[in-house]
Amino acid sequence: MARELYTARLVRKDCLSEADHCFHFHFVLEDLESFSFVPGQFVSLLARDENGKEQTRAYSIASAPDGNRFELCVNRVESGFFSNLLPDLPVGAAIQVDGPHGYFTLRQPFTGSLLVATGTGIAPIRAYLQWLFPPDGPNRSQGKEIWLVYGARYETSLYYHQEFAAIAARHSNFHYLPTLSRAPQSWTGLRGYVQQHVARIVEERAARLGLPLPQPPPDPSIPARELRFDIYAYICGLNEMVAGVRALLTGYGWHRKQIVFERYD
Repeated sequence: MARELYTARLVRKDCLSEADHCFHFHFVLEDLESFSFVPGQFVSLLARDENGKEQTRAYSIASAPDGNRFELCVNRVESGFFSNLLPDLPVGAAIQVDGPHGYFTLRQPFTGSLLVATGTGIAPIRAYLQWLFPPDGPNRSQGKEIWLVYGARYETSLYYHQEFAAIAARHSNFHYLPTLSRAPQSWTGLRGYVQQHVARIVEERAARLGLPLPQPPPDPSIPARELRFDIYAYICGLNEMVAGVRALLTGYGWHRKQIVFERYD
């Protein structure tokens, strides 16, 4: 079956980090009045290269549903086709897309959530947070505790930093924990890798709730599709980080179904 393609017109482009050559893109789908997707999903972009070969690249949507609009977060990579095409795309130009796709979405019923990201892996997490805590809409978090552990080498690589800090200031159940692995002396926030801060959150939460660690396995008589958890982890970033956090959580006895992840190389 042929996939249905849409025309996405670039209406705004912002540089998030000159040091990282990271850009934020606002697109409007001209073919649609409304673009229906679930926060955490991605779109595929299509274009022909200089040899006439069709290239396709998947990018997580970095925004919550908003009419026929969607947003992307992309780093320029020296050898990348789309990662150079997009930053060079002038406002007003168009590109072909299809979607939405993917299952890196918030599980229902909604629970406490541990969000972990590095680099542009923050894109689908931003979509979650825009949906959960819209500035001009209903709070959908249901009062559940939500942690965002966002790791980078340098402060310039903490994309949307002020936006997340503002959400944390408005909502006491959202805990924003940016951490730098190569922090300068002037940095007053957390230091180190995301794994060590995820470990602290899990251990402190278990102690507060009186839960044993590692947690006992679920009742084997309950089918996997019917398992219910009081907290999920959502992890997005480079493969090495994702693998490390998954190993950490499974070591605490977390079930594989409560660890949702998306990774890229």
